[in-house]
Order: sequence, then structure tokens, then C-alpha cells
Amino acid sequence: MGIYKIIILVFLTVLNADARPISYSGGTTIMYKSDTFNDSVYLHYSPTYKYSIGLERAKNKFYKNTENYFRFTYLVNRKNTFKSQRNLYFQSGVVPGGVENNFYGIHGDWETRKWYAGFGLKDINNKFSKDYKEEYIQLGFAPYVADYNNLHTWIMVKTKKNTVTNKSSTYPELKFFYGNTLVEFGYSAVTDWDLHFMYRF
Repeated sequence: MGIYKIIILVFLTVLNADARPISYSGGTTIMYKSDTFNDSVYLHYSPTYKYSIGLERAKNKFYKNTENYFRFTYLVNRKNTFKSQRNLYFQSGVVPGGVENNFYGIHGDWETRKWYAGFGLKDINNKFSKDYKEEYIQLGFAPYVADYNNLHTWIMVKTKKNTVTNKSSTYPELKFFYGNTLVEFGYSAVTDWDLHFMYRF
């Protein structure tokens, strides 16, 4: 068992990995992500706080192919306490008309107003390229505690690995959250930029 799996198992055991809502019931979210492997735009709708459905257009930079996924994300478990919230999600995607092109995985996080920890595991299958896996661990803290309607800032360190290169990369990240908008970015000389933008309607 690799070090990533051990850490994630410890993380799940200690934190009992619960989850916050996908979005509020009836909410719509748009996301943009870019990293060393993919550029993607993802739009999803949450009929209830338990799950979301949506469409994602993902361009794989390594294999030079583009896929349009029908996505489903499910809130596996959640628990909010007075001081923290813990989250666990199941995620999946399939290309309509080509079900052999798909992905599935889990991701979760735990946070207080001061500390943050997160992880993700994703298995990607594609008939046009080599199947591969991605995993990450993310740890961070807030340099100040912001009120509900103010700007929230996180300073983090992220470690990512995939089974294509079998190399891990660790780099700093900054995350900003204000109202319905989230912006997150980090940089590594090995993997280039890691960008994430999210807006909830």
C-alpha cells in the first residue's frame, strides 16, 4: 500500500470524513480547472443538497484529446459541528455514447475557520489513451479568521501524483473565497500551474 493510501485511510479514520452540500438545493455552479494534464469547464445543477448533475468539457493536454462528460456527484456523508465541517464526495463521469470513456473517484476535506485538510483519488479510463489514476493531498491554514461575508484566505501545500509519470509534485497554493466565488492557484516547476475557479449562482 502506497504512502498516499495510508495517509488517506488515516485521514478517513480520524476525521470520519463527512461532507458539505454539493450546492444549495436548486443551485447552479460553474467551475474551471487547469493543471499539467487537463483544462476543463464544468457546469452542474443540484436538485437537492445530496447530489449534483452536470456536463464537463475536458481537454487532456498529455494525450491531446477532448471529452464531453455527463457527470454525477453524490454527497456520501457529512457532519457540521460548531467548530468544523467534514466532507466526503463520490464523483463520476461518463462520455455519452462511449461508456468505456469514464472516470470515478472520491474526494473529501475537513476544515475549521483556521485549518484545512483535503484529499482526492480519481481513476480515469479512456479507450483512446492509457488508463491512469490521479491523487492529491492538500493541507493549509488561514492567516486570519474572516467573518461570514468577508474575504477568506488560505495558504496551502499540495502534493499530486499520477500513474502516467509516477512522479509526485509538492507546491504551495493560495485559495481565496468571497461570497459565491472561489479562486485557487498554485505553481510547481515540475507540473506548471494548478488553477481552480468556481462560482455558484
